[in-house]
Amino acid sequence: QVQLVESGGGLVQAGGSLRLSCAASGRTFSSYAMGWFRQAPGEEREFVAGISWSGGRLYYADAVKGRFTISRDNVKNTVYLQMNSLKPEDTAVYYCAAYYSYSNSVRSRVPNYDYWGQGTQVTVSS
Repeated sequence: QVQLVESGGGLVQAGGSLRLSCAASGRTFSSYAMGWFRQAPGEEREFVAGISWSGGRLYYADAVKGRFTISRDNVKNTVYLQMNSLKPEDTAVYYCAAYYSYSNSVRSRVPNYDYWGQGTQVTVSS
């Protein structure tokens, strides 16, 4: 079992930056691949970024490539999402998610992930 708690959301102007954090419980954090998803009102939840258990493999949605960076600290049991050059269309609730994996692949579909946080709101004003 893994419990995930996101933090770091808020209101920012277009062009600004935010850093989201996701703290995981449990002693086997390094056994899980991690992902960030987002969901805007009336929209389906969509993949943003993912990272393999080792941190050696990263994967980004085209909409955020070059602006967002995912990273993890397996000592602190935390995964991060650094978001730069934010746009109003980035406004959404952002969710951290995890699935057990020792492969170096990163999955991008919602059903692939077994554990989810409660979400943190990110609002980008124009």
